[in-house]
Amino acid sequence: MDIREEFLKFFESKQHERVASGPLVPDDATLLFNNAGMVPFKSIFTGEVPVPQNPRATSCQTCIRAGGKHNDLENVGHTARHHTFFEMLGNFSFGDYFKEEVIAYSWEFITEVLELPIEKLWVTVHESDDEAEAIWQKYVAKDRIMRLGDADNFWQMGDTGPCGPCSEIFYDQGEEHFNGPEDYMGGDGDRFLEIWNLVFMQYERSADGTMNPLPKPSIDTGMGLERVVAIKEGALSNYGSSLFMPIIRKVEELIGKEYEYATGASYRVIADHIRTTVFLLAQGTNFSNEGRGYVLRRILRRAVRHGYLLGFRKPFMYKIVDTLVSIMKSQYEYLGQKAEVIKEQIELEEARFFKTIESGIALFEKELETTKDVFSGEVAFKLYDTFGFPLDLTEDMLREKGLSLDTEKFEALMTEQKQRAKAAWKGSGDEAVHGDFKALLEEFGENVFVGYDFTEHSGEVKALLNDEFKRVDTLKAGEKGWVYLDITPFYAESGGQCGDSGELEGFAKVLDTKKFFGLNLSQVEVTKELSVGNVVDAQVDISRNEIIKHHSATHLLHAVLYDVLGEHISQAGSLNEANRLRFDFSHPKALSSEELTEIEQRVNALISRAIVRKTEVLPIEEALKSGAKSQFGEKYGDEVRVVSFDSSSIEFCGGVHVDNTANIGSFIITKESGVSAGVRRIEAVCGKAAYDYFCEQRALLKQVETEVKNLDVIAGINRLKANIDELKVEVKEALESAKVEIKANEINGVAVVVEELPSGDIKEKIDELKNENEKLAAMLFQVKGDKVLIAAGVKGCDAKAGDWIKKIAPILGGGGGGRPDFAQAGGKDKTKLPEAKEESLAFITEVLS
Repeated sequence: MDIREEFLKFFESKQHERVASGPLVPDDATLLFNNAGMVPFKSIFTGEVPVPQNPRATSCQTCIRAGGKHNDLENVGHTARHHTFFEMLGNFSFGDYFKEEVIAYSWEFITEVLELPIEKLWVTVHESDDEAEAIWQKYVAKDRIMRLGDADNFWQMGDTGPCGPCSEIFYDQGEEHFNGPEDYMGGDGDRFLEIWNLVFMQYERSADGTMNPLPKPSIDTGMGLERVVAIKEGALSNYGSSLFMPIIRKVEELIGKEYEYATGASYRVIADHIRTTVFLLAQGTNFSNEGRGYVLRRILRRAVRHGYLLGFRKPFMYKIVDTLVSIMKSQYEYLGQKAEVIKEQIELEEARFFKTIESGIALFEKELETTKDVFSGEVAFKLYDTFGFPLDLTEDMLREKGLSLDTEKFEALMTEQKQRAKAAWKGSGDEAVHGDFKALLEEFGENVFVGYDFTEHSGEVKALLNDEFKRVDTLKAGEKGWVYLDITPFYAESGGQCGDSGELEGFAKVLDTKKFFGLNLSQVEVTKELSVGNVVDAQVDISRNEIIKHHSATHLLHAVLYDVLGEHISQAGSLNEANRLRFDFSHPKALSSEELTEIEQRVNALISRAIVRKTEVLPIEEALKSGAKSQFGEKYGDEVRVVSFDSSSIEFCGGVHVDNTANIGSFIITKESGVSAGVRRIEAVCGKAAYDYFCEQRALLKQVETEVKNLDVIAGINRLKANIDELKVEVKEALESAKVEIKANEINGVAVVVEELPSGDIKEKIDELKNENEKLAAMLFQVKGDKVLIAAGVKGCDAKAGDWIKKIAPILGGGGGGRPDFAQAGGKDKTKLPEAKEESLAFITEVLS
């Protein structure tokens, strides 16, 4: 049985609209990852967006709990149910049906579709929810309904906002399998397994704690797919189901060791973490040292460390990808499309960590030898900073040993590091904007953008804001601020295209244009007093012509990259300005010069074909069927704007473009580089910027011709290289002839040298003397400006270089030290060099006599 599909089909039969899984990275700054089935519908539940035409929805949502408030990472592999990645089945009512219907639906699905035995089912309700209990008694015996308090059966989105009681459905896995002290209904054991949570969102909690009834109560449910699959397959652990066992069997095959549940935590960690890693990479998150990319990195490194425990000593995780894809690709096609590049990204990341893991574990084990109860925070920081061990990985290793960590010291060292980094940073600081933009939006609505068709248009000043984003009635000459026009031709920065500049004729220069809460606002520098109510002639700067050339070229570049490098290519960021473009894309390795040449040639070929641009506004389903490229996780409405240059390039885009590719002129790649692991960047120029670049290169070539005194630049460079080779030989010969010969005196069979070395490296000279003598005591001095360098070397005798240095360095106004066989120091007073040499000889003579 395909439980995922059966669930969605069942609720479609109950007039629910099937909604595709939202991205793992949500459009929500409060969340690290999408951690519940209701997250994509959060704005509907909170009232930020209106209820859709169909107030019923159902989905199978991919979720991650591996960071922030919802973090199951440390439990993964050690319990039967915890995962970093999981799928949540859900049905939702936005002010439509409520308790009666959702309980009936859930019971019907569980007993008639899943065909779970009634005698195995139990239900919990909130201790105050008489209504829910009364409804449940239509289906379940009263003695199988348990009332629990807020901790178990009350749900809230936050400290304020929508909330309400909930009802959970449990499945009894059998006393014969689970008979521990916590294996009772309501206990913490695994016998009674929660499979479905029905949330009755019926209150609004205010800041003072008051709960007022919502005018339209809603429903939010969540059923864990992994748990239900395990139950239906008779597995007592999620990891024993068909969602995980093929992965575990693959690990067995790779390492040649049989998996046993009691000792197989490492197998389970790997099986869980490969799912999270692959899905995040497939959806555009890349390995990095911060934010979501760091969570991804630490998950993979945690899995690699468990692989190390099993015996792996080289990358192996990437070899499991195909097994996972075979399990999941029927539901998530993009996994198969991106499998090859995902494997490359994982292998590279594994290889990086394998280079340091052995040294890191050796350091960890050495520190354990002297650790009683609390592990050193300094060593944990070194593991993090030097060897790439995420903190929770070190904590995992300590947990296995029953030890705790000095987190206070670790955090102090982390803080010091951040402060050093901050002090070294030369940026301008965080940018923040303030002001009641929502109020402005409610008062006037979104302004009309006419910039697709006009670069000049009249508009009325509906509102003004000063440079602190406070509303004002007037901006005086010389002041800067922001203007809201009811009709504007200025494009607001979006989709990589920079905002338009220009002027409000006779009133102000337009410096930039941005969007705030959907409002198109232009930043202005006023030349003549500007007031609310003024009607102005808004004119877009001519630089727009160059900006759109770069924007259209970016679309062509995207299409060519897809053809040349593969279908795994997805946009990871872009910038289109008047004098350049920048395009970031997912790709695991640097592009070869041959690939760059082909890409550049193919983009220019598209430009030369003079393809007419076509723009359409289409229903999103029709747009997707047309093959238009969209960004994974981007929010789109029911209708989308599609920009195409025949079949060569078709993309969702709200930006401004050339009418014909011939207008772009030419396309020149200026740089290719890496942004982060798995993300590359191409920088290029078009139009006037391309001509300027050509002129710069031509001038540079002329300068080189002049410098090499040869019109044939290559011949001139070859001549210079030959001259350099000749000079290197001459220098080497000169150095050989200038080698300083130092004669040693002998004291009791030990060669003794106390000399000043006029040139060369004194450390290398000490090593040379050691090679030439079986027993040696040598101290060399070398004057460098006003300072004196000192080095002492000892071999095969009782003298100690460190003691010798400590005796002599103070004479020269300095200090130093080192090992018994070699030591170094520095002095400040070169006038005392004769005295130092005399005392040095006297000291070593006394020691060796």
